[in-house]
Amino acid sequence: MSTRDGRTLYRIPQQGKIAGVCAGVADYFGFETWLVRVVAVSIFLLGGSGIIFILYVALWMILDVKPASTKVHDDISEIEVKRKVWQAGEPAKQALADVNSRFRSLESRLRSLERYVTSDNYDLKRQINNL
Repeated sequence: MSTRDGRTLYRIPQQGKIAGVCAGVADYFGFETWLVRVVAVSIFLLGGSGIIFILYVALWMILDVKPASTKVHDDISEIEVKRKVWQAGEPAKQALADVNSRFRSLESRLRSLERYVTSDNYDLKRQINNL
């Protein structure tokens, strides 16, 4: 199944729990895989069991397995996606230290920006530029 923007709907068994249908749907629409799974199971448990089951099996049979060499033709494909700290396999103390250092860096930059914006020099430059 293809669309105009070149994306194709595949199933991804390597990332899936049963057949990779939810992982493929999540990849296609840009959602988190766990979210698609929760929605599918919720609909299944809340009375749509026949529809979800038939749809899941149909997609399992219809969709091709995503090839390993397929690249997404988005701007995102050229940007290296950073893994989340807890996905990188780092120890908890190291991950906490990294997050703490990032927040300290951001806080110091914010303080510097606030000092500049609230200074008399900033107001003077604004008034000169408005003339």
